[in-house]
Amino acid sequence: MRLKMLGSVKAGSVGRGQRGKYALRSALRRSGLVLALAVAGLSPAWSLHAQEPGDPAPLQFRITEGRIENAFYQQGDVSAHLLLNAGDKPRVLVAFPAGNSGTGLWFEPTAKPVSWNLGEVKGLHRTVDGHPWNGIVAEASVMADALVVQDAVLSSIRVLRDYQLEHRYPEQVAATPELSDRSVQWQRQRVDGAPGYAMALSTDNGRITRENGKIVLRPDRPGQPLHLRIEASTGETPLTPFTHVLNEHAQADARSRNALQFLSYREKFLAGSWRFDTYFGRDTLMSLRLLMPVLQPAAVDAGIASVLARLSPGGEVAHEESIGEFAVLQHLKEQGKPSADPIYDYVMVDDDYMLPPVAAAWLLEDPRGREGARTFLASGAPGQRQGDALVRNLLFVAASSDAFAQKPVYSNLVSLKPNAPVGQWRDSNEGIGRGRYPYDVNAIWMPAALRAIGQFLDAGLLDDYTTPAQRERLRAAASHADAWERDASALFTVHLSQERAAEQVRAYAAKVGVSDHAALAALGNRSLDFPAISLDAQGKPVPVLHSDEGFRLMFGKPSAAVLEQNIGSLMRPFPAGLMTDAGMVVANPAYADGEVWSRFGNNAYHGTVVWAWQQAMMAAGLKRQLARNDLPADTRAHLQQAQATLWRGICGASAVRTSELWSWSYANGHYRIEPFGAEGAHEDESNAAQLWSTVFLALPPPAGMPGCR
Repeated sequence: MRLKMLGSVKAGSVGRGQRGKYALRSALRRSGLVLALAVAGLSPAWSLHAQEPGDPAPLQFRITEGRIENAFYQQGDVSAHLLLNAGDKPRVLVAFPAGNSGTGLWFEPTAKPVSWNLGEVKGLHRTVDGHPWNGIVAEASVMADALVVQDAVLSSIRVLRDYQLEHRYPEQVAATPELSDRSVQWQRQRVDGAPGYAMALSTDNGRITRENGKIVLRPDRPGQPLHLRIEASTGETPLTPFTHVLNEHAQADARSRNALQFLSYREKFLAGSWRFDTYFGRDTLMSLRLLMPVLQPAAVDAGIASVLARLSPGGEVAHEESIGEFAVLQHLKEQGKPSADPIYDYVMVDDDYMLPPVAAAWLLEDPRGREGARTFLASGAPGQRQGDALVRNLLFVAASSDAFAQKPVYSNLVSLKPNAPVGQWRDSNEGIGRGRYPYDVNAIWMPAALRAIGQFLDAGLLDDYTTPAQRERLRAAASHADAWERDASALFTVHLSQERAAEQVRAYAAKVGVSDHAALAALGNRSLDFPAISLDAQGKPVPVLHSDEGFRLMFGKPSAAVLEQNIGSLMRPFPAGLMTDAGMVVANPAYADGEVWSRFGNNAYHGTVVWAWQQAMMAAGLKRQLARNDLPADTRAHLQQAQATLWRGICGASAVRTSELWSWSYANGHYRIEPFGAEGAHEDESNAAQLWSTVFLALPPPAGMPGCR
């Protein structure tokens, strides 16, 4: 069978942040393989592009988490993330920000754990049928008696993501393998005929054969490592990386800087790699707000503009975008004809109320943003200016605040959308305990958005984009901010007697197998009050302790009494509060009914697990509150104590600081970090590079925190 081999590569240097052992094969060995293929008549259907002498060195770094080795490469038109999964479920996956596309190769479970040794990674430029395809080529070796291909998936990352969870994909994207005795390739066009995707493996010391209808890779000699050349490329349109995204105030953390660089483009910021290599509204907004002090102005402008460009006609913020082949597949399914026009998801409700306070923080509060605010809002075509888009969102916020402002009952709060089980950042089905009215949206984000509307009106920035009637409408909504916060917060209050709280902690600790000693001591002899994570459909609080109070610290001005009560509840040792040796967990179901406990386990995506950005939000919020000059000395002392407790957890987890989230195990009285997705019981896996996990670049540890990072 004729095999179209993938092409030669551009040279690239190895970044200082790379980790893992190298198994570099010699240039002679590599060239010998190419020569042998040429002699065999396997001519290429591509042209090569050599690296120019003046090209800057590529961004390259590696992150190892559990059994997963992640290698990142970015230079010019090439941005790619290679993932090698060791253990008994081997996998090779390459994700591309271009078109949110990727190629993945899953192998059948092995009898013995497989180990990888990754060598050199370089950029790859090909021309297929006159179109440029960009990707990477990597040298690796694998210790395995045999690898049996389960399936190869070449498509949108959304398709690969679904295959990882469900092991199925649309039949239209199936790729046919082409084999020789030492190589296998999958290559296909996008379903609408546009340039598509390719992946190939080749070896110089093994065989790739069909056995009982399955593709099998074996080394020539049992017991020796199988050398593999991994090539992957995409024909999707590349993005434009920022060359300078940070200013001189950013922390000197190479891993976080590298991750942020890989995820930052002039068109948009990516939420995280490999699973979210495209725009997410909430992730963009929260990352911009936390990183704002250390970002270049052009980066903040681009990030806010990307959110405004994707607003719905009614002013809602887009959560996620379907682009590339996933958009084509959706159009085919819904309209019966192919189209690559982006499709935006507006199911989330929290991001709608994040935009006003984040935009205000930049355009009104930061001197750099304020200086260019009028120019920024005026940019764009008539009727499609940034200011017109912002006003659409502000009018949406004002309209959705009316009902509760007039009659403050739970049924007039902002709820999840009909038939939607999710609607805010805890966007797994169990994220807010099956509630319908999220705490953060109602008690924090709506009041913050209403106050931001008032700020924009006071500054006169909306005059060129609103009518007098619209300004009057917005002013009326803004006047309700304090009442909204007071009345909404009251509906979420959970009250437990000391006896009941202690009983719940004891029972829960026994159930999950952790000590209750420090937790019970921290409870003391007082009753317990904290805000519920949500209200259910009948308006009853769902009594799960949670980390979303960090949003209030960052975007609000709570009273001393509220600070004392809520921060005190959160900073207790788990399972009375949220603090563990592995960091601050984002949810604690100890005070809920027993049937809720298993739904919030340390295997759940939004359960008793640690999210880096939630710790950052809490840290930034505590710092902001400590900058106030209206708090009593006792309250300040308690906030400083909470800050020290939080940062001990943050510093203890520095090895996984750019990860999306992580879990824990417990033994000998201590919590130990476990990569999320490393165990089969975890419901998903974590991204090694997550946008909002890089925000500690703007958060130096408090003075007196030695050994952090």
